[in-house]
Amino acid sequence: MENILTGLCGTGPEDPLPLWVHGSIGHCFNQLTLNAIPHTILAAVSACFLGTPRSGSGVPCRPGWRCRIAASFILAVLFLADIIPATISQQELGPAYLEVLADGIAALTWLTHGVALLMLCRSTHGSTRGPAALALLTLLPLPSLIITLVWYCQSGTAWSPAHPTVSSRFTILCLQLASLLVYVISYLIPTTERHEFLSINSSWPQDQLISEPGTSVLVQQRVAEDGESWLSRFFYAWMNPLMERGYQWKLNQPQDVYLLPRHLHRAQEPVRLFSVLHAVFGLRFYSLGLLKLAGSLLSFSGPLLLNLLVNFMESRQEPLSHGVLYALGLFAGSFLGALLRNQFSHEVNKMTLMVRAAVISAIYRKALRVGGTRLSRFTVGEIVNFMSTDASRLVNFCLSFHEVWSLPFQFAITLYLLYQQVGVAFLGGLALALLLVPINKVIANRIMMSNKEMLQHKDARVKLMTEFLRGIRVIKFYAWEKHFSSRINACRAQELQKLRAIKYLDAVCVYLWAALPVVVSIVIFITYVLLGHQLTATKVFTALALVGMLILPLNSFPWVLNGTLEAKVSLDRIQRFLELEDQDLEAYYALGNGARCCWALGSGQEVFGGMLLGVVGKVGSGKSSLLAAITGELVKQGGRVYVCDLEQGFGLATQEPWIQFATVRENILFGRDYDARLYEEVLEACALSEDLNILPAGDQTEVGENGVTLSGGQKARIALARAVYQEKELYLLDDPLAAVDADVANHLMRKCILGVLQHKTRILCTHRTEFLEKADALVLMDNGRIVKTGPPADILPLVEAIPKFKDVDKRQKDNAPDEQSQEEDIETEAEESSQDNHLLRKEEEKKEGAVAFQVYKAYWLAVGSCLALSILFSLLLMQASRNISDWWLSHWISSISQTPNTSVTVCAASLPSVELLLFSTVGLVSPIQALDTAPVSSNTSADVNFYLMVYGSIAGANSLFTIFRAFLFAYGTIRAAVVIHNRLLQRVVKATVTFFDTTPTGRILNRFSSDLYCVDDTLPFILNIFLANMYGLLGMLVIITYGLPWIGLVLLPLAALYFSIQRYYRRTSRELKRLYNLTLSPIYTHFSETLSGLSSIRAMRAAERFELENQLHLEQNQRCLFASNTAVQWLDIRLQMIGVAVITAIAGIAIIQHQKELGNPGLVGLALSYALSVTNLLSGLISSFTMTETMMVSVERTEEYTTDIPVECPQGLALGLVEFQHVVLAYRAGLPNALDGVSFTVYPGEKVGVVGRTGSGKSTLFLALFRMLELKAGRILLDGVDSRSRLSSACRSRLAIIPQDPFLFSGSIRENLDPQGKRTDAELHEVLEQCHLRDAVTRMGE
Repeated sequence: MENILTGLCGTGPEDPLPLWVHGSIGHCFNQLTLNAIPHTILAAVSACFLGTPRSGSGVPCRPGWRCRIAASFILAVLFLADIIPATISQQELGPAYLEVLADGIAALTWLTHGVALLMLCRSTHGSTRGPAALALLTLLPLPSLIITLVWYCQSGTAWSPAHPTVSSRFTILCLQLASLLVYVISYLIPTTERHEFLSINSSWPQDQLISEPGTSVLVQQRVAEDGESWLSRFFYAWMNPLMERGYQWKLNQPQDVYLLPRHLHRAQEPVRLFSVLHAVFGLRFYSLGLLKLAGSLLSFSGPLLLNLLVNFMESRQEPLSHGVLYALGLFAGSFLGALLRNQFSHEVNKMTLMVRAAVISAIYRKALRVGGTRLSRFTVGEIVNFMSTDASRLVNFCLSFHEVWSLPFQFAITLYLLYQQVGVAFLGGLALALLLVPINKVIANRIMMSNKEMLQHKDARVKLMTEFLRGIRVIKFYAWEKHFSSRINACRAQELQKLRAIKYLDAVCVYLWAALPVVVSIVIFITYVLLGHQLTATKVFTALALVGMLILPLNSFPWVLNGTLEAKVSLDRIQRFLELEDQDLEAYYALGNGARCCWALGSGQEVFGGMLLGVVGKVGSGKSSLLAAITGELVKQGGRVYVCDLEQGFGLATQEPWIQFATVRENILFGRDYDARLYEEVLEACALSEDLNILPAGDQTEVGENGVTLSGGQKARIALARAVYQEKELYLLDDPLAAVDADVANHLMRKCILGVLQHKTRILCTHRTEFLEKADALVLMDNGRIVKTGPPADILPLVEAIPKFKDVDKRQKDNAPDEQSQEEDIETEAEESSQDNHLLRKEEEKKEGAVAFQVYKAYWLAVGSCLALSILFSLLLMQASRNISDWWLSHWISSISQTPNTSVTVCAASLPSVELLLFSTVGLVSPIQALDTAPVSSNTSADVNFYLMVYGSIAGANSLFTIFRAFLFAYGTIRAAVVIHNRLLQRVVKATVTFFDTTPTGRILNRFSSDLYCVDDTLPFILNIFLANMYGLLGMLVIITYGLPWIGLVLLPLAALYFSIQRYYRRTSRELKRLYNLTLSPIYTHFSETLSGLSSIRAMRAAERFELENQLHLEQNQRCLFASNTAVQWLDIRLQMIGVAVITAIAGIAIIQHQKELGNPGLVGLALSYALSVTNLLSGLISSFTMTETMMVSVERTEEYTTDIPVECPQGLALGLVEFQHVVLAYRAGLPNALDGVSFTVYPGEKVGVVGRTGSGKSTLFLALFRMLELKAGRILLDGVDSRSRLSSACRSRLAIIPQDPFLFSGSIRENLDPQGKRTDAELHEVLEQCHLRDAVTRMGE
């Protein structure tokens, strides 16, 4: 350091930085302390405002702002111009290097400041003077300029013709002062008073996508970060009210979290995902690298200055002022470094939020725009994984991207320093280290391949789980639970096989890189000796430290690359989805008649305004496909389709009614405004008035997901009412009369299709030919072709020729749905009769407080008690061996310094030895021997061999314990993942139907997708770090208190402060994590619901509204995630500031040690090196513990389903005789009875019909028989055996029911007919023949 100052200032080594020279302040002190340092501070603060978002108001900058911006850029130019005469004049004021350094820093500072002012001017600060502290910082360089001006005046050379360069520099100095004066005056110009940001926020209501009734104005309109001062931004003071609310348990709902900053609202529209993300976010993202670079360089200042401080301790020649200067330098470097690194993390987190929002929005938008045929290439499970897993990997890549360039940079510097220390001998160790790189690359490739395959198995499992949840009623009716559980477990087994491979390969990598430093060091030492050099302790310590620095980039870089490759895999997966061709309605529709779709040939049929066109034909003839062709859902291979008023869309009622998880009224309105007259007219026309009277809350009653609590008839009529309410000109009605009885069908035909819609164009597909006599024209279809068109009188006789038994059967079936409808109504009525029970969907519960001990216990038991204890013991052995190896090196130093021996001369190598402090715990003391040119103790060969042998033995034991612990931990966490999934699946499979009716599929899928991914991968990763930090802290405390007892005076109050901060933080962090999980499920649920009703959404032109709803759900989730991420930074900056205080205190202790001549140098150095990193370890411990606790929320959520959801009881075996004896059934305790003392007997072979008025309990009999609900009293005998005495699966497997809602699983037709594979082909063909489906299936096979 002295040599650097001496060369820079041109002074002597006895006083390298003189404060007072010839009666005035020294020029070097003035330039470095009063000029360069203030400018550096101003540049750092200004850089933090470069990312300030624009206000979007478009108001030009005020005159004061423009003057300040101009003055800043002029100052930058003036400082650059000053470099030219400074280099020419040489020693007029000071050495040229000093002048170039000071002017260069100043020019860069004012350039940065000018750009920051430009950003602030365009933000919400534009109507104010801007942050006052930023303006005050611009005055910091003023004393330096005034001192220089005074020197010119005193020297008399300001306007001397003999010194033109000095005169030009004086002129530039005057211009600099004038520009600074203009800057100050411009700041003082009066402007409009600064409004509170709450009022500014009201000027952009379009950005506030979420309406939050019921919250206070302050909470509702509080916006995160925008409009805050730089001091508040640095230390996250704006988060304090939110942290306080979390500490007081007041963060109970997403609305309690701040609104997102304005620039985080924007969701982009990627087409070529990577290129668009790069174009939109690239510049800002890359510019954050400057913050990282500055923070990384400042992190070097700590080890450099601390090395000088340790040398100061050992030296008896340096004055005390040097020690104080080193301590102050430590404080300043660590303080600024902490600020910049924290701001870098915060800005990157904000960037990842924008990327996440852009990707998720793009996926959702693409799903809305892709044709149904093309969308079928991807399953719902895959697309859900695009939103969750793949989007998370892209986000993680953003976090690690800057490591890609920083690690090679560090690697190159380390190689140079190692060469300076041991010469070409380092090449032997480097060759060995590089030899492991391809091995590590092979392992990384295997991990990537396993990861890709694991994702495929995960997609398959989530897809199968989605089908299982959607078809849960059918599965339970047919007792297929065991079969589907085995299929899900088979997918899970394949997924775990790949996860197991990934974890064990990770363990191999850990072992290789743990053993590598020792092996590389020994190879370097052997090479060094063979080259004829003498091996000394100084060389050993220096080489060990530098090898540690060399290993870190080599160790980290493959994983950074692996993360990059994972992100590339996810990017490609998402890109394949985004490359699907959108619906092009302009190209699809054209003038003309006749259309030929991917399956159909045929002549055209013109439909004129106001016509009722009937479409008839047998099952599979192409009626529904004709309507799909009209709406543009099929791929047109030829022909033309013309539709008038295409922009208006269609009124579509699909064959399988799509119902949203919302109230009845919301389903009917479908986003339109409420019109009481029209609404009542639609209800009457669709025969819904009586149904609404039965429901407890009328049309405000919520229906289940996909309308599970409604009958087929009710769903069909609500879907029809929704279409009618939209008031379109063209209606496409796909058999809406099929699910209702004859009376209701007649009502719908008379009052709706021929009534309310009489002036509309209607295309009606139906099998109910008796209602088609009043149609204007009919179309007869067969095998995807239009066979004939004409008036009803010509076409109906052709349809009548088809056997009528199907219609008879169909009418019998028609009654059943409607009857079940009424029973479902009774179910709803009984179930929801208590207050607010009309809201069928229960809000997902958010547990409060700390994660319960039972959750940790459940995970411990899932791992296994013996295995968990073995993992902890292996961790103890690993940490103990590591600490002992460090102590042994310290002991080596002490023994050498105390042993008289032959001396050799070692050349000064202060710069390389300084770097020991970066990654070695012994680096603080090793440079002591290498300072200046001094005699150092040299060991005999026997001594060196002895110390190396002991060190190698300890290090070998450490690497052995490391691999033992790595494999044990991997095995334990995989075992826990297996146990947790099995318990969760078994419980969900056994859950009652009521649970599935009241719980959205997305909420359950969230457990099997995001939460299980956390249990599989994220939780073990974080838990591993936490355990390592905890044991590392224990080891450090032992070493520190052994070597430097005085540090206890600092650690005791520090521990109390740490405990207070982490306790304050953890409460808020837990609540924010839970709110994040709570708001994540609606994204998946809404997306799944959108995919189910895609044809209806697009046909009725509601895609924009659904896209907006997705943005609402996403923004609410982003708000919670942003608050959670910022809370982490809030904690980090406070811990870093405490770390700054600790480092400063350590420096003070070192100075005291120097003055009192206390302590063993080896032990003191070891203790100081540990103390330097203990604050980072404490920070990591709190962060990892908090993250572990938040990750345990996923275990808590799975345990909630594992233990809390209601399950079915065992049930009996039925063979033919059914007897009800005084059966009483209620849907819940305390609610009215749905069945009240019912008794009857059905003998084997009998055919019994059940009739009764609406709500009399007909369908409830089936629910009781299948044990979907438990009896309150009485019993049901099946073949004389109480149904409660045997297993439900055995009973249901002998009962058969035709489900009301047709449901198909992905797979072959055979798998749908006979999932368990118990029937022969002949039996299945016979069934298809009876259902008139054999021909259709045969054609599909062709």
